[in-house]
Amino acid sequence: MAHGKDSKEKVVFVGDSRVKRGSGFITPPDYTAYPGKSEAFIPNFLLKEWMVGVVVLVGFLVLTIAEPAPLWFPANPSASIIPMPDWYFLFLYQYLKLPYASGDYIVLGTIGVTGVAFGSLLLAPFLDTGKERRFYRRPIASSLMILSLLAIVYLTNTAWHHYKVEMADSGQIPENVQREEKAAENRAKGLPTTSGNQQKEVAIVDKENPAMESFKKAGCVSCHAADLKGASGPSLRGVGDKHNKDDILKIIKEGFNGRMPAQYDSAIAAGLTDKDIDNLADWLSKQKAEAK
Repeated sequence: MAHGKDSKEKVVFVGDSRVKRGSGFITPPDYTAYPGKSEAFIPNFLLKEWMVGVVVLVGFLVLTIAEPAPLWFPANPSASIIPMPDWYFLFLYQYLKLPYASGDYIVLGTIGVTGVAFGSLLLAPFLDTGKERRFYRRPIASSLMILSLLAIVYLTNTAWHHYKVEMADSGQIPENVQREEKAAENRAKGLPTTSGNQQKEVAIVDKENPAMESFKKAGCVSCHAADLKGASGPSLRGVGDKHNKDDILKIIKEGFNGRMPAQYDSAIAAGLTDKDIDNLADWLSKQKAEAK
């Protein structure tokens, strides 16, 4: 036992022979021995956890009902795109574009480096056996972790920057930008800002009109599809809400916005007459969301 205040004084622990040595299993005190500080796991504690989980789940359900997940634009197999992975794979995407991880070194990049990285993670518990938990007391492990995080941030940012440069060079508008612009346009018109709210499909007006055959004969189906829903070109369902007959005739003869070439000569070559083209333009101008 210690008698002084000297920190270097030897301390001797002395047992008390008056305390009887216990034998067998010692039953821990019941939770009722600590009033106000403990409770039964079932049902008291577990019921509270369930209630919190239910509140969070209901919150998510309310959010999904109020603002459905946005849908991407319809797939266009003939579109020119720059493939990009999801954001959490961007660093790997950029890593595989590095000189030593592609081309002649593809095996090294895909198997060698990644094998060493994942192998190190598997061996980490066996190599780092220290009991210290504070990161600044584990310089090697902490340094590797910080370097890995910096590399992931750098590669992700570089991949996204290169993607935007490639899109600008090719004259394409990223889909996320298109969606933002479309949402802003819909918001200004008082329409839903997400494509998660499905709009009623526009039907073809007067499907039995002879102009339908002229539409197919002129080769319009190659871009706008036989059902007018669009293929490499835009959908023509509801086109009458945007263009009148004269506008459509002008588009057929002169093209549109640099993206659609003039189709008048090819239509005449396909056997259509001026009257057929006039009827076709008139029929297309009647393709409206609500036929009148």
